[in-house]
Amino acid sequence: MSKEDETETVTFEELGVVKPLCSAIDACGWKTPTEIQKLAIREAIAGRDVVGLAETGSGKTGAFAIPILQALLADPGRLFAVVLAPTRELAFQINDVFVSLGAPISLQTACVTGGVDMMSQAIKLAKKPHVLICTPGRLVDHLENTKGFSLRSVRFLVLDEADRMLSMDFEEEINKILGVLPKERRTLLFSATMTSKVAKLQKASLSDPVKVEVSHKFQTPKQLLQQYLFLPAKWKDCYLVYLLDHFKEQTAILFVATCNNALRTTLTLRNLGFQAVCLHGQLSQAKRLGALNKFKAGQRNILVATDVASRGLDIPNVDLVLNLDIPSNGKDYIHRVGRTARAGKSGRSVAFVTQYDVEAYQRLETMLGKKLDVFPTQEDEVLIFEERVTEAQRLAMKELKEMQDMGEGVRGKSSRGNKRRMGGDGEGGGGDGKSNVFKPNKKTFNKAMSRGKR
Repeated sequence: MSKEDETETVTFEELGVVKPLCSAIDACGWKTPTEIQKLAIREAIAGRDVVGLAETGSGKTGAFAIPILQALLADPGRLFAVVLAPTRELAFQINDVFVSLGAPISLQTACVTGGVDMMSQAIKLAKKPHVLICTPGRLVDHLENTKGFSLRSVRFLVLDEADRMLSMDFEEEINKILGVLPKERRTLLFSATMTSKVAKLQKASLSDPVKVEVSHKFQTPKQLLQQYLFLPAKWKDCYLVYLLDHFKEQTAILFVATCNNALRTTLTLRNLGFQAVCLHGQLSQAKRLGALNKFKAGQRNILVATDVASRGLDIPNVDLVLNLDIPSNGKDYIHRVGRTARAGKSGRSVAFVTQYDVEAYQRLETMLGKKLDVFPTQEDEVLIFEERVTEAQRLAMKELKEMQDMGEGVRGKSSRGNKRRMGGDGEGGGGDGKSNVFKPNKKTFNKAMSRGKR
C-alpha cells in the first residue's frame, strides 16, 4: 500500500479515532494527520499488524501511539504495550508524546533506559504502567534480573526505528524480548528503510502485516541547501569557527565521529566564547537530557553530537548542520542533515572534507546522485582565527587530560571540581560559555568578515 489517493485532507476522526482521543490530539496542537498517520492509523485501528516505512520527522510516533491508546480505552489493562527505541533520547521523546496524548485518560507510562539506576526503574515497573517505553538492552536487563517482572500481559509491541536498532547490534536483545512476549499480540514496526535485517525481523515478529509507505526513495529534504568545504585537516577548527561566526545568529548541530572528539570540540568552542553543549553516548543520562533540553530551549545554540542525535529526535528550528567528520555510511549523512529543513522549512548543511576524506566524500556524492556546491571562503580570513583557536585547543586538551586523570574522560562522571570546568552541568568546559579571553580583535575581525560577506 502506498500514498495512492490518501493525499486529500482528512481528520483524525475520519480515520476512526474516537472523540476523547481527538480532543487530546487537538490539545497537542496536531491539526491534521501526516501521511504516515493517514495510512497507518486506519489499518492499526482495524486490528492489523503494520509495517510503516517513513523518514524521521514524519509523525511516526503518533501513528502508533494513537491506535494503542484507542485500544486501551476499549479494553483497559496494565502493561498493555511495549515500545522499543534504539536510543535513550528517542525513548524519552516517545514517552513525552504518550504522556501528552494520554493525559485526559490518566495514562501511566514508564521510560526505562540505560544510564539510570535499575532499582528506581524496578519500582516503576512494579506499579505496572500501561505503556512501557524502553531501549532493548535495559529491558533485557530487567527481564533477567528484576523479580516478578514479565511481559505476559503485553498486547502491543512497537519496534520504532527498527533499521537503526538492528544496525546497532540489538538483534540478540530483540530476539530475547520476542521470545517472552505473548504470541497473541499486535505488532507495529516502523523503519526509515527496509533492509534485509528488517525484513527478517518482520517475518519473525509480525502476523500478516499490511505495509504502508510514504517515501519510496531515501533522500535529503527538498528545502535543504547542501554544500561542502575542502580544507586542510590541520585547519578544521579554524574553518569551523569561521562558519559559526558567519552564522552566529543561527542554531547549529555539529556532527563528529567519536565521543572524545565531541567533548574536545565543545571545550574548544566554549573557550572561544561560543554557547556550545555536547551530546554523546558516554554521558550520563541526566547530562544527555540536560544538554538536549538546553539546546531545544534555546539556552545553547550549538550542539556538538555523535550519531546518537542523528535520528528520530524532534529538534525544531535547527538552521545549520555541519558534518565535521564525513560518515562512512551515506544513510547516516542523510539522517544527520535531516535534523534541519524539517516540516517544510529551509535549512543548510556543510560537509567538511579534508585530504583524508576524499574517497568517502566521493561515495557520498555518488549516493546522492549529485555534486554539492562549495561553500565560499577566503583562506586569509579563516586564518585570522588561527592563533586564538590554537590556544583554545591547547586549553581544551589540558582540560581533557585533567578529566581523564580524575577518571572522568568522556564518560561524564561528574565531581565538584569538574562541574566548574564543565560549566556547572557537565556540558563541556569553558565556565559559563562567555569567556572573553580568546575573542578576536573586533576591529580586525569585523573588517575581514564584512569583506567575506559581500
